[in-house]
Amino acid sequence: MSRTAIISTVALLASLSITEARADCQIADAKLEEAILQNPRLRGPANRQSVRDLRSLRDAAFTLWSYGRHADCERLLANIRELVSAPSMGSLGGNDEDEAEKQIAAREPKVQRGATQGHRGEKDAKPLVGIDELSPGLRADEIIGAEVRSSDDKIVGEVRNIVFGTKDQRDYAIVASGGFFTPGKESIVVPMAALKVSHKRDSFFLPILEVQVKTLPLMPDQRYDWLSDQAWRTRNDALFGRQ
Repeated sequence: MSRTAIISTVALLASLSITEARADCQIADAKLEEAILQNPRLRGPANRQSVRDLRSLRDAAFTLWSYGRHADCERLLANIRELVSAPSMGSLGGNDEDEAEKQIAAREPKVQRGATQGHRGEKDAKPLVGIDELSPGLRADEIIGAEVRSSDDKIVGEVRNIVFGTKDQRDYAIVASGGFFTPGKESIVVPMAALKVSHKRDSFFLPILEVQVKTLPLMPDQRYDWLSDQAWRTRNDALFGRQ
């Protein structure tokens, strides 16, 4: 067989193996959305977090597929199918809270408070914009995960959650503000109306200095019971110049 024929044969076999590998991981075959639609248990309020977790796994499978990790993608899909068919997802896993905290901490960004100086002092820096002045408005995915800076342009935290639709129309950003950002451990509650955003929408700014941020009260509880505590919210909001 000639050299050219050998090269052509190898290329053909390689393309066939790639096609076969791609065919092995068909994300649609997991039929996750169909399972959610057809299963009353998955549609119940008690399983909302489980459904979010399943969709996150499905998105991770797509990420693996997009990077050519088709075998890993298929293994993840198999796990999704197994979880969907389990009698109760809530009964799976362990109950070791200390171990869970270690695992959660591993997910968090390792950016130290005050470690990065911003660009507000540069000559061509554009003015900050109030949240209520933006057009078009912000999407949730533009807010969650965004860095938060003090009025003197020091990084002080990261938005980890948002609260909308309170009865008194006081919306909040939950900002992880520890030395290393860990949600819940050292989170502050920031009124959305007090925030300003950079022109590029990549940084949010508080109306107070970094040294003042360190004196703010931490979020009282992780169940968000503080939303019903009008007195605490009023005292907290006043620290940002808004009541």
